[in-house]
Amino acid sequence: MTDSHRPAWLPLAGLASLAVLLLAIGIVVGSVWRPFASDDAGATSPKSLSVTDIGFAQDMSMHHDQAILMARTVLAAPDVDPAIRGLADQILLAQSAENGTMRGWLQLFGIPQTSETPMAWMSQGGAHAHDGATPGSPRDAPMPGLASADEMGRLSTLRGDEAETLFLQLMIRHHRAGIEMARAAYNDPRSGQATKQLALSMIGDQGNELGQMTMALRERGTEPLPE
Repeated sequence: MTDSHRPAWLPLAGLASLAVLLLAIGIVVGSVWRPFASDDAGATSPKSLSVTDIGFAQDMSMHHDQAILMARTVLAAPDVDPAIRGLADQILLAQSAENGTMRGWLQLFGIPQTSETPMAWMSQGGAHAHDGATPGSPRDAPMPGLASADEMGRLSTLRGDEAETLFLQLMIRHHRAGIEMARAAYNDPRSGQATKQLALSMIGDQGNELGQMTMALRERGTEPLPE
């Protein structure tokens, strides 16, 4: 086809394709850059990390690891109620995303992903003191709310209503401790704004999930684990 017979819309189509390509590049660059940029509401990631920021990111990401494992375990169990599967999936997605944020901060500043002294940040400054265990938490747990190896092993062997009940009991205890940790980080004067924002989000999300799980456990005629 000669230039004289070329449809008039072809140059416009080429420009449109170029515009779409540039827009796509901009979206990709923006998505990579955004976690380390600031917005009108304040910094979305810390410019520096305090001892509380570091301890909270290290300990809460480890705490989240077990919640993620619990969720995956009950999702793999046979004959589990779809409502419980939905809740487990919600926890899995939310806490995986939060782990990505916290571990991203640690990696950005070249800080180890785990602490040699879990919960030390909560026994200093304005945070509440902890000895590594709380009532209702196994005494050998490095931080409050974690299930023991025996409890996790038992969960992996159950199915149906039994799996649902133990999952709810373990996750309720786990969430209560997680909310306590998030509140300590939020109230600690050493916490940066990014940590406070993330902690506040966790308090709200896990508080809502805690209410749902408590109601579901009551419907099964079972009480939460002792605290």
